[in-house]
Amino acid sequence: MTMRIFRHFENLPDDVKGSVIVLGNFDGFHKGHQTVIGRAGKLAREMNTSLSVLVVEPHPRSYFNPGQEDFRLTSFRTKAHLLENFGVDTLFVLPFDKKLSHTLAQDFVTRILLDSLGVLHVFVGYDYRFGAGRGGSADVLRQMGWMEQFGVTIVEKIMEGDHIYSSTNIRETLRAGDVRRCAERLGHWWHVEGHVLHGDQRGRTIDFPTANLSMEGYIKPRLGVYAVRVMIPSGPARGVWNGVANVGRRPTFDKDDLTLEAHIFDFNHDIYELPVKVEFVDFIREEQKFDGREALKKQIERDCKIAKKILMDPQNQQSSIPTPRLEDHL
Repeated sequence: MTMRIFRHFENLPDDVKGSVIVLGNFDGFHKGHQTVIGRAGKLAREMNTSLSVLVVEPHPRSYFNPGQEDFRLTSFRTKAHLLENFGVDTLFVLPFDKKLSHTLAQDFVTRILLDSLGVLHVFVGYDYRFGAGRGGSADVLRQMGWMEQFGVTIVEKIMEGDHIYSSTNIRETLRAGDVRRCAERLGHWWHVEGHVLHGDQRGRTIDFPTANLSMEGYIKPRLGVYAVRVMIPSGPARGVWNGVANVGRRPTFDKDDLTLEAHIFDFNHDIYELPVKVEFVDFIREEQKFDGREALKKQIERDCKIAKKILMDPQNQQSSIPTPRLEDHL
């Protein structure tokens, strides 16, 4: 079933109202997020109604600090795909603008959640904040639920041992280059989605052509070379391909823009402008500047050998971290 996406809350069709809804940002859609939405989905099934998620775009941090460096683990496109694959029925995306940022917590509940969405039950994490100046908390929401007669569930910290699942912790893991641990904490492989860009084609001159993707909107991971998998959803090259990728600024060629360049093994297809997904499996080495093309070519040959060995490891197979599904929480 295809997830329905609404970028407004006025004049909604009746069949998307009266749902169990989960409020949050869900950057990365990690195991903690999956637990919250999974519990909401279980209740939605018991109540014979739909499961909805409500987010805001852009992220409030980006709205209030527009010049800051990208920090998000997932683009909106990636987050929407993850939520849809999980089993969410409806995604409400509210534009975070001046009007919404000045909406009082009480008005957010009465005007948006009740009058427009007609919610039956709301799920939030323990640290959820909403309304002008972050004036509303999970406890405020629970009190309003009691007053207005809708259900509220506050999900406490999701722990694994002494580790708290949080987007902040996972960002630090990614900045350190530990993408394998990042995947374990996300509950899915960290990946970048986008359309293949037309680059300067320097890779072809050293027999290592690359598929280039923009990193705009994504947190900057540790710069360097990674073993990766490339998913191509359509066209003659449709499938899952192994490869090696560099995330960096290409100092050998005196470049400064941040780019993801993926070399796909045993590949001879034109995929320019096609949408692809690049899954990061393990870190190989730091990005470095080489003394000419020949030195770079020899190092890439070594990188490819290491990547192939990594990708053959049973623990690094795509299926070793299965795609999260709602059914796992029912």
